Amino acid sequence: MIIVTGAAGFIGSAFIWKLNELGITDILAVDKMRTEDKWLNLRKRDYADWMDRDNLFDWLADEKNAKKITGVAHFGACSATTEKDGDFLMSNNYGYTKKLWEFCAEHNINFVNASSAATYGAGEQGYNDDMTVEEYHKLLPLNKYGYSKKLFDDWAFKQTKAPKQWINCKFFNVYGPQEYHKGRMASMVFHTFHQYKDNGGVKLFKSHKEGYKDGEQLRDFVYIKDVVDLLYFFLTETVPSGIYNIGTGEARSFRDLSMATMRAASGNNDLKEESVITYIPMPEDLRGKYQYFTEAKMEKVKKAGYTKKFCTLEEGVYDYVVNYLAKEDPYL
Repeated sequence: MIIVTGAAGFIGSAFIWKLNELGITDILAVDKMRTEDKWLNLRKRDYADWMDRDNLFDWLADEKNAKKITGVAHFGACSATTEKDGDFLMSNNYGYTKKLWEFCAEHNINFVNASSAATYGAGEQGYNDDMTVEEYHKLLPLNKYGYSKKLFDDWAFKQTKAPKQWINCKFFNVYGPQEYHKGRMASMVFHTFHQYKDNGGVKLFKSHKEGYKDGEQLRDFVYIKDVVDLLYFFLTETVPSGIYNIGTGEARSFRDLSMATMRAASGNNDLKEESVITYIPMPEDLRGKYQYFTEAKMEKVKKAGYTKKFCTLEEGVYDYVVNYLAKEDPYL
């Protein structure tokens, strides 16, 4: 049995979709539903059982239950980069993850965990997942969320007792179906699609940094279907333990992403930027915490044996818009 935490969330539910596509249904889905429409992410999924995240460790304390587990994919966390409650972040993103690590170490099973590209901060030291431990320790996240993720990365390197294989995944800008409950934290593809449908255009932040024109802030945008393919590889193949980036290795601008989205939504590949994009000032509270460039170094993943090509931005956006966002039922 595979434990998937954050099972009703964006990446967790998409990973269960991937497992189901491969005929795997012996899955323990762990999460909290609360009041969002996350339950819709699981409506089509097939899994063995559901469990509230608060009850998981009591259940695992029973050895007959623990012996059922063959792997843990841990995506349950507070992923809001704007979250201000530091104690909440530390409990959810650091403390809970430590306990899962310790369970996997005790039972000698594989552990795949969601870290974040937010741990890299403003990118002063680059986005290289093959840094030394000392270099990782020097990273300076820009927000409490990034810090809570970095703290676990630092802790993992210090442990003498570890899971059979552990992978901390530094997700870059993931987009795709199953993110609909995320509100403000949903991807720019999601927001651009709906802005364009409602208003005939999109608003993007102006640049407030020398060297970057309006709309040319750059991100490594990675499609969810590519993400879950790589996650399955990490969980099931023999890979050197450590931290790995999950991106495409190619930074693209918000202008590129917005135009790809609106062209896919309209069916008009000749749509012109000046007719559909308006630039607005960035909110003051974001300016000092805003990343203007992220780009995953992906050589480490390739060295680990992963050879599948990632979608281009245009390919991923087209699939998301045409086959999901534009449909009455947008779910995987």
